[in-house]
Amino acid sequence: MDVALLLHSAWLLPALTLLVVLDGPFPVLPSEPLLMTASAVAVGHGDVPMALGLFAAAFAGSVAGDHLLFTLGRTSRRLAQPGGSGIARWVRRNIARRPAVTIVGARFVPAGRLVSTTAAGRYDLAPRRFLPCSLASSALWAGYMMGVGLLLGPLTGGDPLRGLVAGIAMGA
Repeated sequence: MDVALLLHSAWLLPALTLLVVLDGPFPVLPSEPLLMTASAVAVGHGDVPMALGLFAAAFAGSVAGDHLLFTLGRTSRRLAQPGGSGIARWVRRNIARRPAVTIVGARFVPAGRLVSTTAAGRYDLAPRRFLPCSLASSALWAGYMMGVGLLLGPLTGGDPLRGLVAGIAMGA
């Protein structure tokens, strides 16, 4: 497999962006393995422009996905149930008082992005308060994913197959 062809495919960055957007409402489509794999290969080959492009695609997709979930929450007529998982209860208690901590913190918990951004819309968090939270959580998440790629890059030596295995293992 030609690594240069893989990394410089015209479809890689738009596909990654779309996958990150859809990862929000459909978390069964995890974007992390693709992002970690591509960043490990880019870092392993010293391709700084591609690594920056991957960060930008992940960031843009994350912000767009957050706003999709926020909008879905605002248009929802269903109230959140009193029970629910631990993260859902925590978000419900904290979204109005501490939206930044809630949205950024929940981003790194399984299903936290879905719960926190949807709840922000459902519980009428003002868009002007939501946007900075989304920007911060998206930047931190994209930076975290790229950091994993920085760690995996030297371990995989830029080999796409080893990068894929490492990305899937880290995503799991």
